[in-house]
Amino acid sequence: MAETLEFNDVYQEVKGSMNDGRLRLSRQGIIFKNSKTGKVDNIQAGELTEGIWRRVALGHGLKLLTKNGHVYKYDGFRESEFEKLSDFFKTHYRLELMEKDLCVKGWNWGTVKFGGQLLSFDIGDQPVFEIPLSNVSQCTTGKNEVTLEFHQNDDAEVSLMEVRFYVPPTQEDGVDPVEAFAQNVLSKADVIQATGDAICIFRELQCLTPRGRYDIRIYPTFLHLHGKTFDYKIPYTTVLRLFLLPHKDQRQMFFVISLDPPIKQGQTRYHFLILLFSKDEDISLTLNMNEEEVEKRFEGRLTKNMSGSLYEMVSRVMKALVNRKITVPGNFQGHSGAQCITCSYKASSGLLYPLERGFIYVHKPPVHIRFDEISFVNFARGTTTTRSFDFEIETKQGTQYTFSSIEREEYGKLFDFVNAKKLNIKNRGLKEGMNPSYDEYADSDEDQHDAYLERMKEEGKIREENANDSSDDSGEETDESFNPGEEEEDVAEEFDSNASASSSSNEGDSDRDEKKRKQLKKAKMAKDRKSRKKPVEVKKGKDPNAPKRPMSAYMLWLNASREKIKSDHPGISITDLSKKAGEIWKGMSKEKKEEWDRKAEDARREYEKAMKEYEGGRGESSKRDKSKKKKKVKVKMEKKSTPSRSSSSKSSSRQLSESFKSKEFVSSDESSSGENKGKKKRRRSEDSEEEELASTPPSSEDSASGSDE
Repeated sequence: MAETLEFNDVYQEVKGSMNDGRLRLSRQGIIFKNSKTGKVDNIQAGELTEGIWRRVALGHGLKLLTKNGHVYKYDGFRESEFEKLSDFFKTHYRLELMEKDLCVKGWNWGTVKFGGQLLSFDIGDQPVFEIPLSNVSQCTTGKNEVTLEFHQNDDAEVSLMEVRFYVPPTQEDGVDPVEAFAQNVLSKADVIQATGDAICIFRELQCLTPRGRYDIRIYPTFLHLHGKTFDYKIPYTTVLRLFLLPHKDQRQMFFVISLDPPIKQGQTRYHFLILLFSKDEDISLTLNMNEEEVEKRFEGRLTKNMSGSLYEMVSRVMKALVNRKITVPGNFQGHSGAQCITCSYKASSGLLYPLERGFIYVHKPPVHIRFDEISFVNFARGTTTTRSFDFEIETKQGTQYTFSSIEREEYGKLFDFVNAKKLNIKNRGLKEGMNPSYDEYADSDEDQHDAYLERMKEEGKIREENANDSSDDSGEETDESFNPGEEEEDVAEEFDSNASASSSSNEGDSDRDEKKRKQLKKAKMAKDRKSRKKPVEVKKGKDPNAPKRPMSAYMLWLNASREKIKSDHPGISITDLSKKAGEIWKGMSKEKKEEWDRKAEDARREYEKAMKEYEGGRGESSKRDKSKKKKKVKVKMEKKSTPSRSSSSKSSSRQLSESFKSKEFVSSDESSSGENKGKKKRRRSEDSEEEELASTPPSSEDSASGSDE
């Protein structure tokens, strides 16, 4: 028989809400851990009095009763698990797990039984429904009628708020059945009534959430916050955790009370009560109890007369009444020596405290994240400034928290803390990877890092390089720079002092000359732009006949071992398989790795050999292609060279056109640089060389035609 039984995805019914968690049954008792809050319920094996197995909405459920009257309900079991649970209860708890189904007749009359914390409405021997009396917020009576009101369930979309019971009159004298019913309910109900005097009162305490100054009255079973506008009554049973956190300035203290369920103010829910104290503020406190009662109730944790710092007195009283430990920061120490890190969460700035078992952020909005609910953490580069980074936390439920604007000096301390707590770091191994960017930060004198500006600068540099490349390619053929001031010095404008206003004809001629000159300049600039455009590079396609690159030693090993890993871990996904392979390769001995290194080296040699053969074959084919192209060019040029007369007529016409040039054209040609003339000469010489290459050896006919000319 197994020593322990564990069940995941079990739901505990508490005050009408179903809390997801894990249930563990051992020889010592039963433990349930809430996935949402981390709260642990521990039932000792000796306290169990009854166990009931029954069919419920979520499959099958387990109902457990204890000696002190508490009832625990767990749902989400499968029908096949009954035998396993029944045997476990018999062996370890010596209890018979009884099967008891609910009545589904649909009748609305029956008998009411009060057992422990439960009100059970039965028809015959079968229960129809059960009401946990701890969920009752108010009980009122009328004529033959009792009304029960319930606490609102914030986790459920629809929650039961009221139930009315009709109690028929009885013939018994002296006993009112309605009052008896109400008294039974009130004795176990969670009805907060401020009867009697408070144990102690703390006046005008500064509260950050909910904001304001409140008088805190301490009662035996609940805490009463009394403010100018709002009053809150907080039962000690709803207090989940207590935190005492020093402020970064070392002059103030935060006292944080975690609540589940939270207190409500309209539609706002406060899961944390945060009080702020000054360390210099002292108080003398006298409890409203005699010394014997104090000793009996608090067993030396409190005394009737106490004095000290205000925050110490409040935390000491709360610890004694709530009976929970106070969590303080652990060994973490930031760059400035404080036990917290200044950062921003959402829109406001606050303090992040790394604790021994989690993180807590104060104060707006307060956040508490336990290590056991963290999926991974991530260190990201700051988006707004170079002097900070972001710390991201993602929980197993998929919720993401981003704490931004953390000073870069805190990075090393925080990384070491996270690493020591063995949290999963998303960018693990990037401590070294972040250091170079860190050094970049250190070298920068600028406080602000404008990513858009940096990108524009880079693109500008690329454009300049491209422009320089194009100008280098064109060489000496670049035109002179366009200088309007220098060229227009000779032209007299209307408003110029040197302009002669005597002859209107001269003015008209100068206007015409100016227009023509502008047109020529525009054409010249357009040509210049075209010459500077970089030719579009056509990307060469990959040759399918080219030999494939050799694999690395790891890839060769992975291809050989993939099937083995799949068989060892059936149903493994592709990503998990690659992770597993990486772990195996990392842990492999040097001798085994050397074997695969040798194989990779052999593959590389074969690739180099194949590559040489491939390049040699490709070179021969390219030579053949070039020779074919040359032959085609020669044939074409021969055809062009035969009509020599036409070419001579073209040259004579070109000479004529050059001789009959207008004044403006000549002047513009003269004003242009001598480089253009050199360009034309070069082109003519190249044309003549091509004609000589293309033409065949001169025949008798050609020489005759030449003599005729």
